[in-house]
Amino acid sequence: MREAGIGSPIREAGIGSPIREAGITMRVWKGIAIVAALVLVNVLVHHFVVRWDMTNDRRYSIAPTTRALIQSLDAPLQVTILLDGELNAGFQRLQRATIEMVEELEAIGYWQLGIEYRVSAEEVPKGLSPTVIHERTHKGQTAQTTVYPYALITYKGKTAVVELLRNNRGLSGEENLNHSIENLEFAFVEAIHSLARESVEKIAFLEGHGELSEAEVFDLSQALSHYYQIDRGTLGNETGVLDDYRAVIIADPQLPFSEKDKYILDQYLMQGGRILWVVNGVRFSEQTLSENGMTPVIPLELNISDMLFRYGVRINPALVQDLQCLPMPVDVSDNPQQPNWQPMPWTYAPLLLTSQASPITRNIMQVSATMASCIDFVGGEDGLQKTTLLATSSNSKLTGTPATVDLSLFNGTESEFQYAFVPVAASIEGVFPSLYAHLLPPEDLQLHASLRKTSEPTKQIVVAAGSTIRNEWQQGQPLPLGYDRYTQTQFGNRDFMVNAVLYLTDDTGWMALRQKQITLRLLNDQRAREERITAQVVSIIMPLTILAIIGIAVIGIRKKRYTKQR
Repeated sequence: MREAGIGSPIREAGIGSPIREAGITMRVWKGIAIVAALVLVNVLVHHFVVRWDMTNDRRYSIAPTTRALIQSLDAPLQVTILLDGELNAGFQRLQRATIEMVEELEAIGYWQLGIEYRVSAEEVPKGLSPTVIHERTHKGQTAQTTVYPYALITYKGKTAVVELLRNNRGLSGEENLNHSIENLEFAFVEAIHSLARESVEKIAFLEGHGELSEAEVFDLSQALSHYYQIDRGTLGNETGVLDDYRAVIIADPQLPFSEKDKYILDQYLMQGGRILWVVNGVRFSEQTLSENGMTPVIPLELNISDMLFRYGVRINPALVQDLQCLPMPVDVSDNPQQPNWQPMPWTYAPLLLTSQASPITRNIMQVSATMASCIDFVGGEDGLQKTTLLATSSNSKLTGTPATVDLSLFNGTESEFQYAFVPVAASIEGVFPSLYAHLLPPEDLQLHASLRKTSEPTKQIVVAAGSTIRNEWQQGQPLPLGYDRYTQTQFGNRDFMVNAVLYLTDDTGWMALRQKQITLRLLNDQRAREERITAQVVSIIMPLTILAIIGIAVIGIRKKRYTKQR
């Protein structure tokens, strides 16, 4: 027993004392509180996921439009990722990015849906073409792997296919994989949007002015039918006939527009309608060119120049030639009995560059055209937003009309191609003035609404090349839009036209997801080899050296301390 100091009472707290019992009780409650706090934190983390995107290019950030779409769903989604198997590093990166995208969507819509995903290629739906990967092994042999770069999204019994891989033949494999990762959010949102829509919007192909037939736009119509109800017809004699249509497509007309037609289109635009103009500035005959080897080219008068000028754009009656063009097989033999077909550059078939600044044309292949015209922007102070979508290369030429196109005179001299990046297609957005703001309506036209002099905020797209929307036929079957039979290359015509219509009808801004950009940081093999020893020293030898120095110092300090104590 310990003795108390002078004047202090002697006390000894036994095991069952109130103080000891209170201490035990306090520790028990502290333990319970800690456990409860951990449980609460886990529940909150499970239900309310908080993520911070620390990357410079915001590659893991989800757009507000995507969040709104996911949170508006009232039924679960099921996502099946078919990209599986023995994947190389690039496709593993695409697979990982896809899974991360699905997880992000799952975190956003936790209370509204439960996204499930599994990686399996055992049951691949019909119609999905595989991608074959050719690689060289470390022994120098060629290895071949078949993968299915797709995802399936099921919602309320309906299934949509998501293409994970975007393959642009003009880019490297790494660049294509990077663009595919950039496009993932848009691809998923596009598929979910098509599944979740409650009603199908309508668009119309205009007829009555020598426009392309249904067969000539068959491939585009098939592609657009996944999003819209597609109608065809003439304008008639009444205003408001287009009010139910989200967009109107004018596909390569050859006959003039009447004042009635122009008034109906003008007032449709004033009501907020959207128009895709695919209009040539010149007239020529492909049949005459094929049979005689030449054809006259004259300006195409459609009676819409004043209308388009009012809207801020002018289609020039000039032919575009470009050194970046499609080849044409030409018989270069002197003996007609033994033809010698050789590919020759056909400068009247330019391969148009696509703008990376617009969601319509970002990361799509060049667009092929034939006998294209060009456009100019007018009215610079009209407050309209004008964006070039398609343009020629840096080596192009403009030929005024009337002129003659002769197959025997292919290119001319290279010095003649002095123009650069001539606009061939453009989008125009904003508030448009009416052509009839200071004109009387045409006679004999049934008016169902008063004249509007300015439009609601709306959009138009003008393409000065009618061939960009026309698909060819072979052996009774339609060829994909933009497919060149001679080079067997699929160009970006279909993607361009589909994106153009989607952009025109987009009011929520989800098309802007196509502008997402991820910086491609490729490994410099040569620099890696040169700096290998330095990297090894910094990453292995230096940490071990520092650790040894710290250890020696600690031992020395302890020895010195114990020596003093003795």
